[in-house]
Amino acid sequence: MITILKKISFGILVVATTASFSAQKIDAKAKTILDAVANNYKSKDNVYFKFIYGTGNNKKVTKTEPGIFYSSKDLYKLKIMGTEQIFDGNKIYNISEEDQEITVAKPTGNEQMFSPLNYIEQYKKGYNVKYVGKLKVNGVNSDYIKLTPIKNNGIKEVNLFVNAAKKQLVKIEQFSNDNAVSIIAISNYVENQKLNSNMFTFDKNQYKNYFVTEL
Repeated sequence: MITILKKISFGILVVATTASFSAQKIDAKAKTILDAVANNYKSKDNVYFKFIYGTGNNKKVTKTEPGIFYSSKDLYKLKIMGTEQIFDGNKIYNISEEDQEITVAKPTGNEQMFSPLNYIEQYKKGYNVKYVGKLKVNGVNSDYIKLTPIKNNGIKEVNLFVNAAKKQLVKIEQFSNDNAVSIIAISNYVENQKLNSNMFTFDKNQYKNYFVTEL
């Protein structure tokens, strides 16, 4: 997720590893839940949700920022902190309203796009996975699943909270070895809306006074 936004560190959330999977332990119940959520997400024409992105230290969130997210299959639009990111299937556009600046880049294949699907499928990439139990999170009766890396990747643990009844992700918590904490709390989840045909299209005519950098 290196390319998400310049101003925030989404890149530290759930980083994939190249660890050997020979010692990987995956709880059967956790796998069933995560696979069901992934399949549900893939089956939708589009999804929308609001989210709160929080950061802090020592398990305490000290700063939060609201955001919104639209996606249709691989295409998406993300808005947070006065910055918008669009992926049109070919290029990623980071649009800063404050700086009146746009950066344009093609995905290299190494980054992860901002998508719930990335988080719920990370257990396949070098994490032990454990079903912990039921927990009320943001008013939702959620299944609590813990991911711990097989090898050191800078992450201590990742907690996923899932609304199993609706097969939707509710919250992600990541705790790093340097005691940093990052969270994404999802709300107002809506599926299969009638979206504008230009939702995931970048129109340069709307940004005539912006400085554009092609990477």
